[in-house]
Amino acid sequence: MLALAVLPATAGESFLFVYFREPANMGAFYAVSDDGYKWKELNGGKPWIGIQRANELMRDPFVTRGPDGEFQMVWTWAWRGQTLGCAHSKDLVHWSEQREIPIMRGTGAKNTWAPEIYWDESKKHWLVIWSSVIEERHYGNRLYYATTEDFQTFSEPKVYFDMGYMAIDGTILRDGEKYYLVFKDERAAPLRKSLKIAEGPSLMGPWGQVSRPFTPSWSEGPSALKIGDSVIVYYDHYRPPLRYEAMRSRDMRTWEDVTGEMSFPEHCKHGSFLRITEEERRRIEAASGK
Repeated sequence: MLALAVLPATAGESFLFVYFREPANMGAFYAVSDDGYKWKELNGGKPWIGIQRANELMRDPFVTRGPDGEFQMVWTWAWRGQTLGCAHSKDLVHWSEQREIPIMRGTGAKNTWAPEIYWDESKKHWLVIWSSVIEERHYGNRLYYATTEDFQTFSEPKVYFDMGYMAIDGTILRDGEKYYLVFKDERAAPLRKSLKIAEGPSLMGPWGQVSRPFTPSWSEGPSALKIGDSVIVYYDHYRPPLRYEAMRSRDMRTWEDVTGEMSFPEHCKHGSFLRITEEERRRIEAASGK
Protein backbone atom coordinates (compact mmCIF):
# COMPACT_ATOMS: atom_id res chain seq x y z
CA MET A 1 0.00 0.00 0.00
CA LEU A 2 0.97 3.62 -0.48
CA ALA A 3 3.02 4.95 2.43
CA LEU A 4 1.74 8.26 3.77
CA ALA A 5 3.62 10.75 5.91
CA VAL A 6 2.12 11.73 9.26
CA LEU A 7 0.76 15.23 8.78
CA PRO A 8 0.26 17.55 11.75
CA ALA A 9 -3.03 19.14 12.67
CA THR A 10 -3.68 22.69 11.53
CA ALA A 11 -2.16 25.24 13.90
CA GLY A 12 -4.56 26.05 16.73
CA GLU A 13 -6.38 22.72 16.51
CA SER A 14 -6.58 19.68 18.74
CA PHE A 15 -8.75 16.57 18.77
CA LEU A 16 -11.12 14.99 21.28
CA PHE A 17 -12.01 11.29 21.53
CA VAL A 18 -15.23 10.51 23.44
CA TYR A 19 -15.75 6.79 24.16
CA PHE A 20 -17.19 4.21 26.55
CA ARG A 21 -15.89 1.17 28.36
CA GLU A 22 -17.69 -2.08 29.00
CA PRO A 23 -20.03 -2.84 30.69
CA ALA A 24 -21.25 0.60 29.51
CA ASN A 25 -22.82 1.55 32.84
CA MET A 26 -20.23 4.17 33.83
CA GLY A 27 -20.65 6.96 31.28
CA ALA A 28 -18.44 8.56 28.63
CA PHE A 29 -14.66 9.08 28.81
CA TYR A 30 -12.41 11.74 27.25
CA ALA A 31 -9.00 11.61 25.59
CA VAL A 32 -7.21 14.41 23.70
CA SER A 33 -4.55 14.56 21.01
CA ASP A 34 -2.62 17.25 19.14
CA ASP A 35 -2.03 15.10 16.04
CA GLY A 36 -4.82 12.49 15.90
CA TYR A 37 -2.36 9.67 16.62
CA LYS A 38 -1.25 9.85 20.24
CA TRP A 39 -4.21 10.05 22.64
CA LYS A 40 -3.99 11.12 26.27
CA GLU A 41 -6.74 9.95 28.58
CA LEU A 42 -8.19 12.61 30.88
CA ASN A 43 -9.83 12.69 34.30
CA GLY A 44 -7.59 10.00 35.76
CA GLY A 45 -9.34 7.31 33.76
CA LYS A 46 -12.74 8.10 35.32
CA PRO A 47 -15.84 8.92 33.25
CA TRP A 48 -16.13 12.56 32.24
CA ILE A 49 -19.90 12.30 31.74
CA GLY A 50 -21.55 10.08 34.33
CA ILE A 51 -24.84 8.22 33.91
CA GLN A 52 -27.82 9.96 35.52
CA ARG A 53 -30.66 7.45 35.24
CA ALA A 54 -31.12 4.06 36.88
CA ASN A 55 -32.11 2.25 33.67
CA GLU A 56 -29.52 3.94 31.48
CA LEU A 57 -26.47 2.71 29.62
CA MET A 58 -24.12 4.95 27.68
CA ARG A 59 -22.75 3.11 24.65
CA ASP A 60 -21.38 4.49 21.38
CA PRO A 61 -21.27 8.20 22.37
CA PHE A 62 -21.23 10.60 19.44
CA VAL A 63 -20.38 14.28 19.97
CA THR A 64 -20.46 17.03 17.35
CA ARG A 65 -20.48 20.82 17.17
CA GLY A 66 -23.69 22.52 16.08
CA PRO A 67 -24.09 25.67 13.94
CA ASP A 68 -24.44 27.76 17.11
CA GLY A 69 -21.13 26.45 18.49
CA GLU A 70 -22.87 24.31 21.11
CA PHE A 71 -22.00 20.62 21.37
CA GLN A 72 -24.59 17.89 21.02
CA MET A 73 -24.19 14.28 22.15
CA VAL A 74 -26.27 11.20 21.38
CA TRP A 75 -25.69 7.61 22.46
CA THR A 76 -27.14 4.11 22.67
CA TRP A 77 -29.36 4.14 25.77
CA ALA A 78 -30.00 0.39 26.03
CA TRP A 79 -28.91 -2.84 24.41
CA ARG A 80 -32.56 -3.59 23.60
CA GLY A 81 -35.17 -0.88 23.18
CA GLN A 82 -36.57 1.94 21.05
CA THR A 83 -34.83 4.96 22.56
CA LEU A 84 -31.57 6.88 22.34
CA GLY A 85 -29.83 9.27 24.74
CA CYS A 86 -29.32 13.00 24.19
CA ALA A 87 -27.49 15.83 26.02
CA HIS A 88 -25.80 19.13 25.12
CA SER A 89 -22.94 21.34 26.34
CA LYS A 90 -21.62 24.82 25.67
CA ASP A 91 -18.05 24.06 26.68
CA LEU A 92 -17.49 20.25 26.69
CA VAL A 93 -16.92 20.51 30.44
CA HIS A 94 -20.46 20.88 31.79
CA TRP A 95 -23.27 18.82 30.30
CA SER A 96 -27.04 19.19 30.47
CA GLU A 97 -29.53 16.76 31.94
CA GLN A 98 -29.58 13.50 29.98
CA ARG A 99 -32.81 12.78 28.11
CA GLU A 100 -34.18 9.50 26.77
CA ILE A 101 -35.62 10.07 23.28
CA PRO A 102 -38.27 7.51 22.15
CA ILE A 103 -37.29 7.86 18.52
CA MET A 104 -38.46 4.36 17.46
CA ARG A 105 -41.43 4.00 19.79
CA GLY A 106 -44.37 2.25 18.14
CA THR A 107 -42.33 0.81 15.26
CA GLY A 108 -41.70 -2.65 16.68
CA ALA A 109 -37.94 -2.05 16.63
CA LYS A 110 -35.91 -4.48 18.73
CA ASN A 111 -32.98 -2.11 19.20
CA THR A 112 -31.77 1.46 18.56
CA TRP A 113 -28.01 1.39 18.16
CA ALA A 114 -25.13 3.83 17.63
CA PRO A 115 -26.94 7.08 16.80
CA GLU A 116 -25.07 9.91 15.10
CA ILE A 117 -26.21 13.46 14.25
CA TYR A 118 -25.31 15.86 11.43
CA TRP A 119 -26.41 19.45 10.84
CA ASP A 120 -27.92 19.89 7.38
CA GLU A 121 -27.19 23.52 6.57
CA SER A 122 -29.34 23.51 3.43
CA LYS A 123 -32.44 22.35 5.31
CA LYS A 124 -31.68 23.92 8.72
CA HIS A 125 -32.27 20.75 10.69
CA TRP A 126 -30.39 17.86 12.24
CA LEU A 127 -30.15 14.47 10.56
CA VAL A 128 -30.15 11.61 13.06
CA ILE A 129 -29.03 8.16 11.86
CA TRP A 130 -28.87 4.84 13.74
CA SER A 131 -29.43 1.11 13.18
CA SER A 132 -32.48 -0.95 14.15
CA VAL A 133 -34.09 -4.33 13.51
CA ILE A 134 -37.80 -4.38 12.68
CA GLU A 135 -38.53 -8.04 12.10
CA GLU A 136 -41.79 -7.40 10.25
CA ARG A 137 -39.91 -5.38 7.60
CA HIS A 138 -36.52 -7.04 7.13
CA TYR A 139 -34.06 -9.55 8.49
CA GLY A 140 -31.29 -7.96 10.53
CA ASN A 141 -30.28 -4.35 11.14
CA ARG A 142 -30.72 -1.53 8.64
CA LEU A 143 -29.72 2.12 8.98
CA TYR A 144 -32.63 4.45 9.81
CA TYR A 145 -32.98 8.22 10.00
CA ALA A 146 -35.15 11.01 11.37
CA THR A 147 -34.76 14.79 11.41
CA THR A 148 -35.19 17.37 14.14
CA GLU A 149 -34.72 21.11 14.59
CA ASP A 150 -34.65 21.16 18.39
CA PHE A 151 -34.17 17.61 19.76
CA GLN A 152 -37.71 17.85 21.12
CA THR A 153 -39.78 16.74 18.15
CA PHE A 154 -38.60 14.31 15.48
CA SER A 155 -39.83 13.28 12.07
CA GLU A 156 -41.16 9.79 11.44
CA PRO A 157 -38.24 7.33 11.26
CA LYS A 158 -37.50 5.92 7.80
CA VAL A 159 -34.93 3.64 6.23
CA TYR A 160 -31.74 5.57 5.46
CA PHE A 161 -29.49 2.95 3.88
CA ASP A 162 -30.38 -0.58 2.75
CA MET A 163 -28.22 -2.58 0.37
CA GLY A 164 -30.24 -5.74 0.99
CA TYR A 165 -28.09 -6.99 3.84
CA MET A 166 -27.51 -6.25 7.53
CA ALA A 167 -25.62 -3.04 8.27
CA ILE A 168 -24.90 -1.03 11.43
CA ASP A 169 -22.68 1.79 12.74
CA GLY A 170 -23.02 4.36 9.99
CA THR A 171 -20.78 7.45 10.16
CA ILE A 172 -20.56 10.26 7.59
CA LEU A 173 -17.55 12.21 6.36
CA ARG A 174 -17.80 15.21 4.02
CA ASP A 175 -14.79 15.95 1.84
CA GLY A 176 -15.39 18.89 -0.48
CA GLU A 177 -18.66 18.33 -2.33
CA LYS A 178 -18.63 14.57 -1.80
CA TYR A 179 -20.04 12.63 1.15
CA TYR A 180 -18.87 9.24 2.37
CA LEU A 181 -20.91 6.82 4.48
CA VAL A 182 -18.66 4.41 6.38
CA PHE A 183 -20.61 1.45 7.75
CA LYS A 184 -20.25 -2.08 9.05
CA ASP A 185 -21.37 -4.96 6.82
CA GLU A 186 -22.90 -7.07 9.57
CA ARG A 187 -23.23 -10.35 7.66
CA ALA A 188 -21.83 -13.46 9.31
CA ALA A 189 -22.42 -16.15 6.65
CA PRO A 190 -20.23 -15.86 4.71
CA LEU A 191 -18.28 -13.85 7.25
CA ARG A 192 -18.10 -10.09 6.64
CA LYS A 193 -18.38 -7.97 9.83
CA SER A 194 -15.98 -5.44 8.30
CA LEU A 195 -16.14 -1.80 7.22
CA LYS A 196 -17.15 -0.52 3.79
CA ILE A 197 -17.71 2.92 2.26
CA ALA A 198 -20.57 4.23 0.12
CA GLU A 199 -20.43 7.55 -1.76
CA GLY A 200 -23.10 10.20 -2.29
CA PRO A 201 -23.67 13.86 -3.23
CA SER A 202 -25.41 14.93 -0.01
CA LEU A 203 -26.18 13.93 3.58
CA MET A 204 -29.20 12.07 2.25
CA GLY A 205 -27.26 10.31 -0.49
CA PRO A 206 -28.38 8.67 -2.66
CA TRP A 207 -25.67 6.22 -1.66
CA GLY A 208 -23.84 4.12 -4.23
CA GLN A 209 -20.40 2.90 -5.32
CA VAL A 210 -20.06 0.69 -2.25
CA SER A 211 -16.43 -0.28 -1.72
CA ARG A 212 -14.92 -3.60 -0.88
CA PRO A 213 -14.13 -4.16 2.82
CA PHE A 214 -11.10 -2.10 3.88
CA THR A 215 -10.74 -3.46 7.44
CA PRO A 216 -10.46 -7.00 8.79
CA SER A 217 -13.50 -8.95 9.99
CA TRP A 218 -14.73 -8.12 13.51
CA SER A 219 -14.43 -4.37 12.93
CA GLU A 220 -17.15 -1.93 13.98
CA GLY A 221 -17.83 1.56 15.36
CA PRO A 222 -16.05 3.67 12.70
CA SER A 223 -15.35 7.39 13.12
CA ALA A 224 -13.52 9.49 10.53
CA LEU A 225 -11.29 12.59 10.67
CA LYS A 226 -9.65 14.60 7.90
CA ILE A 227 -6.13 15.49 9.03
CA GLY A 228 -3.97 17.32 6.52
CA ASP A 229 -4.56 15.69 3.15
CA SER A 230 -5.39 12.29 4.66
CA VAL A 231 -8.50 10.70 6.11
CA ILE A 232 -8.19 8.48 9.16
CA VAL A 233 -10.93 5.99 9.97
CA TYR A 234 -10.72 4.81 13.58
CA TYR A 235 -12.62 1.67 14.57
CA ASP A 236 -13.15 -0.89 17.28
CA HIS A 237 -11.68 -4.34 16.60
CA TYR A 238 -13.84 -6.33 19.02
CA ARG A 239 -12.25 -9.77 18.76
CA PRO A 240 -8.64 -10.66 19.66
CA PRO A 241 -6.43 -8.65 19.81
CA LEU A 242 -9.34 -6.57 21.26
CA ARG A 243 -8.12 -3.06 20.51
CA TYR A 244 -8.85 0.17 18.70
CA GLU A 245 -7.31 0.31 15.23
CA ALA A 246 -7.00 2.86 12.40
CA MET A 247 -6.74 3.03 8.62
CA ARG A 248 -5.47 6.00 6.58
CA SER A 249 -6.09 7.11 3.00
CA ARG A 250 -5.58 10.07 0.67
CA ASP A 251 -8.23 9.05 -1.85
CA MET A 252 -10.78 6.97 0.14
CA ARG A 253 -9.88 3.96 -1.98
CA THR A 254 -6.32 2.97 -1.10
CA TRP A 255 -5.97 2.27 2.63
CA GLU A 256 -2.97 1.81 4.90
CA ASP A 257 -3.11 0.25 8.36
CA VAL A 258 -1.65 2.81 10.79
CA THR A 259 -2.61 1.09 14.03
CA GLY A 260 1.08 0.79 14.91
CA GLU A 261 1.39 4.59 14.86
CA MET A 262 -1.53 5.04 17.26
CA SER A 263 -1.70 5.18 21.05
CA PHE A 264 -5.25 4.79 22.43
CA PRO A 265 -6.62 4.71 25.99
CA GLU A 266 -6.78 1.24 27.48
CA HIS A 267 -10.05 -0.67 26.98
CA CYS A 268 -11.67 2.12 24.94
CA LYS A 269 -14.79 1.12 23.00
CA HIS A 270 -16.88 2.58 20.16
CA GLY A 271 -16.78 6.36 20.37
CA SER A 272 -16.36 9.48 18.24
CA PHE A 273 -13.55 11.83 17.28
CA LEU A 274 -13.91 15.55 16.70
CA ARG A 275 -11.79 18.60 16.02
CA ILE A 276 -11.57 21.18 18.83
CA THR A 277 -9.63 24.40 19.35
CA GLU A 278 -6.55 24.63 21.53
CA GLU A 279 -8.51 26.92 23.84
CA GLU A 280 -11.20 24.27 24.24
CA ARG A 281 -8.55 21.66 24.93
CA ARG A 282 -6.91 23.82 27.61
CA ARG A 283 -10.29 24.36 29.26
CA ILE A 284 -10.99 20.63 29.30
CA GLU A 285 -7.55 19.76 30.65
CA ALA A 286 -7.86 22.43 33.36
CA ALA A 287 -11.12 20.83 34.50
CA SER A 288 -9.79 17.27 34.33
CA GLY A 289 -9.92 15.49 37.66
CA LYS A 290 -11.98 18.20 39.36
